[in-house]
Amino acid sequence: MRDFCIITDGTADLTQEMIERLGIISIPMGFEVEGKAYIHYPDARELASHEFYEKLKQGSKSVTSLINTDTFLSVFEPIIKEGKDILYIAFSSALSGTYNSSLIAKEDLEEKYPEAKIICFDSKCASVGEGLCVYTAAQLKQEGYTIEELKNWLEKNILNICHWFTVDDLFHLKRGGRVSALSAGIGTALNIKPVLHVDEEGRLIPMEKVRGRKKSIQALFSHMEASVTAPEEQVIFIGHGDAKEDAEYLAELIKAKYPVKDVIINYIGPVVGTHSGPGTIALFFFGTGR
Repeated sequence: MRDFCIITDGTADLTQEMIERLGIISIPMGFEVEGKAYIHYPDARELASHEFYEKLKQGSKSVTSLINTDTFLSVFEPIIKEGKDILYIAFSSALSGTYNSSLIAKEDLEEKYPEAKIICFDSKCASVGEGLCVYTAAQLKQEGYTIEELKNWLEKNILNICHWFTVDDLFHLKRGGRVSALSAGIGTALNIKPVLHVDEEGRLIPMEKVRGRKKSIQALFSHMEASVTAPEEQVIFIGHGDAKEDAEYLAELIKAKYPVKDVIINYIGPVVGTHSGPGTIALFFFGTGR
């Protein structure tokens, strides 16, 4: 039986330590701030996450780019030449063209290496939610799952990974087309904080509005209370846009009620953070459904 490698992309927002411990490969992704190009690696070696968010707070504009087919070919082919198969877990296809680029690379390589198995899986997840998906898949691989068993598990369980977000600055959502300029202006004036989730298609959807930062974070926890399954068996993931104290407050709410295995907190990287903005708090867990 051929060994296989789990690959993901920079939007999974896993730390370098976790990537090394889990034995996965993360493909870096590009972004630009005020015209200067960077590559986002898990260790944020080119631009620290705190510095990135400081630039956004000061009014800098950031743009992102997908992973192109040539990059996938350069990552996938050496692994195939080693005699290994590939399970690539991708950023939601509803939010990026990266997944489609991987399918072109898969087709090219399977024609060239007919003995190879390349599975490209659309996670329909974003940021640390994608990270939770990859983390869980890597744990199952370590438990002995084959590539086909893992593919089947992903297909069966992916829509049970719940994503709940709140953002602190509505104008980043306005730039991404999520709210109108008028709504952003009124909402900011009234201290309105939207609560959003990622739906079954992998799209970011506004769900409700609350007044005040603390209430918006409590709303994320309320959604967890409504749908979480077997919390004592879970590792909960929280992402933040340079708002660690708020992320820790949410973690304490969770740990005060549920005997979860652990709560892992990490930055939302610049690829997703470009669109969600500073102060974003995001909660990810397994539940009854999205």
